[in-house]
Amino acid sequence: MANSQLQKMETKVHIKASAEKFYDVMCNRTHHIAKICPEKVQAVNIHKGEWGNEGSIITWNYLLDGKACVAKEVVEGIDRENNKMTFKVIEGDILGYYKSFKFRIEATPKVKGSEVNWVMEYEKQNHDISDPHTLLQFAIEMSKGIDAYLTQDQK
Repeated sequence: MANSQLQKMETKVHIKASAEKFYDVMCNRTHHIAKICPEKVQAVNIHKGEWGNEGSIITWNYLLDGKACVAKEVVEGIDRENNKMTFKVIEGDILGYYKSFKFRIEATPKVKGSEVNWVMEYEKQNHDISDPHTLLQFAIEMSKGIDAYLTQDQK
């Protein structure tokens, strides 16, 4: 019997916007992401709780590799002081490939702009499943889209 284990992929994205502004969109105004990145995210809806609160349940309708996907996530952790949050996927397309999947996001202020650190922790359904490179790329592109939206008035 093969034992599965938790795996991790991460990336850092440098953005021009402040860590606080980026975090505010990801945490408190998550539903705006569909307007900000319509080519990636069609809708973000809340099912339980309130925007920006731990325990809230959010559904994402998004396009990955040209395919419409859905992910239902619970907001597991919010650390406003450090611009950090954790989402755990509880339903959706991702769980067809992974037994468990979590996104951790942290925005860190830099001299110019900030750096967004995305960490994906996952457990594959089986060893034939590939690592979630496309989801990591999706996170990078979404971060850049949010950054462009937040900095468009500063030109």
